[in-house]
Formats: sequence, structure tokens, C-alpha cells
Amino acid sequence: MSVISEKAMHFLEKQGVVVVSTLDEFGKIHCSVKGIVGLEKEGKVFVIDLYHHRTFQNLQKNPTVSITAIDEHAFAGYTLQGKAKIVPREEIQGHIIEKWEKRIVRRISNRLIKSLQAGVLTERHHEAHLPTVPKYLIEVDVEKVIDLTPPVRKSPDN
Repeated sequence: MSVISEKAMHFLEKQGVVVVSTLDEFGKIHCSVKGIVGLEKEGKVFVIDLYHHRTFQNLQKNPTVSITAIDEHAFAGYTLQGKAKIVPREEIQGHIIEKWEKRIVRRISNRLIKSLQAGVLTERHHEAHLPTVPKYLIEVDVEKVIDLTPPVRKSPDN
């Protein structure tokens, strides 16, 4: 496993969602937006999946995965490459479910506040219509961390 730097951990924790890329049976890349729910500095990442679709099918056949998060305003991002393990719903620890629920409430609240500040009223809060219980957890052993920040934006200590 590859150690995840404090800077990368802080960046990823701030992200509401990440892009999870898997490979199908033909070696074609499939990307899907998922909710990140936890990180361990020692090189583990935990991602919630609310559905049993392509990502799940791909991971059953090939555990190779990458997780990408970007912040277009900061012009920064990270890709974590590694091997994934599927954790069935029944085996997901309670504190992970609680953390996921708190993230959803925070995302709805942030979206509502930003909409009010911008004077935009929305009738639908998409997160409120998501399934409440994840189908499974994706546990990734990170093998490589790639800093996507362009060299001109990096500080000398990066």
C-alpha cells in the first residue's frame, strides 16, 4: 500500500464525491461518481456505492480501480490507483453508515445555502432522493497516489 500524504487526505476529505474508474471485461474504462466516506493514511480509501450496476460488475471481475477528485477552482486534484475489495452491505460498519448519512445532510445543507445566497430556488435536492442504505462499500488498497496539480501551481515542498 502507498501512504497518502496529509495534504492529499485533507483534499480528498473535503470532496463530496469522487470519480471511480474501473475496467470492464473488454478492458474498456467505466467511470462513475461515488461518495467517498473515509481514508486511512496507511493507504486505504472507503467509497460508498448506492447501486449494483457496472462498477460492481466490473469490480467482481477485475479489482483494478482509480479514484479521482478535482477542485477546478483551486486547479488541483489527486488520482489514487489501487486494488478494490467489495464489502457487502451486511458487513459495513455502523460508523461508516453514520458518516455517510452526515455527509449527505451536509451536502444538502451546503447546496441549499449556496442556492439561497445566489438567489436561485430549486425545487429538488437530488441527494434527498438517493437510496438511504448503500448496496456495498468499495475498500481500496492504494498502490499509487498521483498529484494532478500542474507543476506551476505546486509549492516547492510538493
